[in-house]
Amino acid sequence: MTEFLISRRKLFAGSAATAAALALPGCATLPGFSFTDAIRRMLLLSSERAFARMTQDGGFWDKQVARVGFGEMLGARGNVLSNILTSALFKSRLEDALADIAIEGSARAAPIVADTVRTIGFANAVALVRGGPSAATSFLRGEMGGELIDVLVPEIGDALRVARDPLVGQALSALTGVDVPQVANTFAREVDDTIWNEISREEGSIRADPGATNDPLIIGVFGAGAAL
Repeated sequence: MTEFLISRRKLFAGSAATAAALALPGCATLPGFSFTDAIRRMLLLSSERAFARMTQDGGFWDKQVARVGFGEMLGARGNVLSNILTSALFKSRLEDALADIAIEGSARAAPIVADTVRTIGFANAVALVRGGPSAATSFLRGEMGGELIDVLVPEIGDALRVARDPLVGQALSALTGVDVPQVANTFAREVDDTIWNEISREEGSIRADPGATNDPLIIGVFGAGAAL
C-alpha cells in the first residue's frame, strides 16, 4: 500500500511538471492581433487547463473514463471477476489503478498536443474564430488523426501488464486468455475521447468568457467587441 501511495505521488509530481511545460508565456499588451496566434494561444490554454484537471487526484476517473466498466474491457471473464470481487476495497483499488493508468497516458499525451498546437498551421483561421464552441479543438483533433492513440496504446498496455496495485495486478494476471493489447486499445480510445472532450470543454469556456483569461490577444479576437 505504501508503494502504491508513493507511486501515485510521483504521478502527480510528473503531472505538475507537464502542466508547467504547457504553460503559456506572459501576456503583454499587443498593438494588434493575429487570428492564428489567438487560436494557438486559446488551444494551448485549453490544453493546459484540461490536462491539469484530468491529472488531479480522482479527476480523470470522475470524468468519462469512469463509464468504462471492467466487464466491458475484459469481456465475459471481466464480468465473472466483477461478480466475484465485489468488495468495496477491491472496487476502490481497481478504480485507483485504472485512473492512474489513464493519468499516465494523459501525461504522455500532453506535450504532444502542446507541440502540435505550437507548430500547426491554421489555413482558415477566420472560420475557426467564427466557428462553434469547439471548432478549434475539432480541427486540431482532425489534423492529429490517431497520433494520441498510437502513443496511448503501448503506454496503457504496459501499465495494465504491471498494474501498480498488487491486488489488482494479481487479479489481472489471473485472467488467462485475456487479450491485453485489445483491452489496451479499447481503454486508450476511451482515454483519447476523454482528452479531446475535456479540451473542447475548456475551449467552449474560453469562448464564452474570453475576458476571464486576462489574455489581451484572446480577448481581442474572441471578445464581444472583436471585429472580424
